[in-house]
Amino acid sequence: MKNQISRRQFVTSSIATGATLTMAGRGTAQSASDKVVIAVAGVRMGAPGFSGRGPELIQKFAAVPGVEIKYVIDVDQRSLGPAAEFTRSKTGKAPKTETDFRRVLEDKEVDALLVATPDHWHAPMAILAAKAGKHVYVEKPCSHNPREGELLVEAADKYKRVVQMGNQRRSIGNVQQMIQEMHEGAIGNVFLANCFYSRRRPPIGFGKKVAPPSELNWDLWQGPAPRTAFRDNLHPYNWHWFWHWGTGEALNNGTHLLDVARWALNVKLPTKVSSFGGRWHDVGLDDWECPDTQEIQLEFGQGKGITWFGRSTSTYGAPGYKANGIIFLGNKGTLDYDGGVSYTIYDLNNKPVKKVTTERRTDLANSGDPGLGDTHADNFIDTIRGKAKLNAPIREGFYSTLLAQLGNIAQRTGRTLKTDPVNGHIIGDAEAMKLWSREYEKGWEPKV
Repeated sequence: MKNQISRRQFVTSSIATGATLTMAGRGTAQSASDKVVIAVAGVRMGAPGFSGRGPELIQKFAAVPGVEIKYVIDVDQRSLGPAAEFTRSKTGKAPKTETDFRRVLEDKEVDALLVATPDHWHAPMAILAAKAGKHVYVEKPCSHNPREGELLVEAADKYKRVVQMGNQRRSIGNVQQMIQEMHEGAIGNVFLANCFYSRRRPPIGFGKKVAPPSELNWDLWQGPAPRTAFRDNLHPYNWHWFWHWGTGEALNNGTHLLDVARWALNVKLPTKVSSFGGRWHDVGLDDWECPDTQEIQLEFGQGKGITWFGRSTSTYGAPGYKANGIIFLGNKGTLDYDGGVSYTIYDLNNKPVKKVTTERRTDLANSGDPGLGDTHADNFIDTIRGKAKLNAPIREGFYSTLLAQLGNIAQRTGRTLKTDPVNGHIIGDAEAMKLWSREYEKGWEPKV
């Protein structure tokens, strides 16, 4: 379908609409005009019992009435057969398979592209899709570097496309309720959010230059990134830990929590950013570049701050907690969010005031995330249909992604950054500002 939405509909989001409109059309018959045809790029199935984001998106969107998954796309042909069969098992119809997403963009029947590729492809692919007239659901982070994020927001506005990042906590009923309670003063003035994420990631060894697998289109896998030789410890997952393609744990998982923290504190962009950490755990055991231990500190200029502490060294979280969550501090109390659907409110004497553990459900059959009952897929599709407003417009996704990107720039330069709270640009540090963008393979530079 090619229904248009107004620019105001596209850029406006609210807790109220998120709580009430994401389910529009769920469980009801869909007219032919409501049919939405999608393609999914990046569909590696992963190890038994574990799927990558592509298959999880297939599962989510397959459960949304009126959605047809016409294509599954991957530069590694070994992923296509299993992904097609997985899609058939969920929808009753096998999709077409394709290695080059550009051919799919030429298909006028395709309404939307879902991007679950490596990070360096997220924004360039999403921009090309928007230029081709497709709506876009792009996984976090929405860009590899800040400049790409700016371009993606510009493309969404210019081509009037629905573009949503996969920050699915924006579409969890309990999280929407939690944010609303904080905005209404449940813990008073919320001035600090401490985010943490812990997960044991073993050493990846030292990559050896070898010929890429025959089934992998290594040139297209690299796409916008300047060309390098294939190494045997990059594909399919460990590219995350190299700056050339990945963005480290701060963007891989920190983006989710930073987004919730920024939402709760009702702040946009920081005035000061610092970071400490490094490859401190498995020293000398591999060629991993990004930090395995990192704390990012963000100040927002009005007595508010956010920290993110990430550890790729252990699954042990803060005492008494899971490995993932946020502690919100207010002048009247504390709110402890477990990163999923549960939270507890305490008074200033640490006495529990309210505990929410039961998921606030409507119809969450599309949820592919254990412990996360989100309706992000429904919200994206219903916004395309003109029946809802985005819970997570790409401009908001860009701001939250930028928090972690600035943290990484501070980490890589070893300096505290002074930043413009209007656009996030780094003030008075030309060397740091060079990391605002990146070099591109000739002909692959993203352009709006």
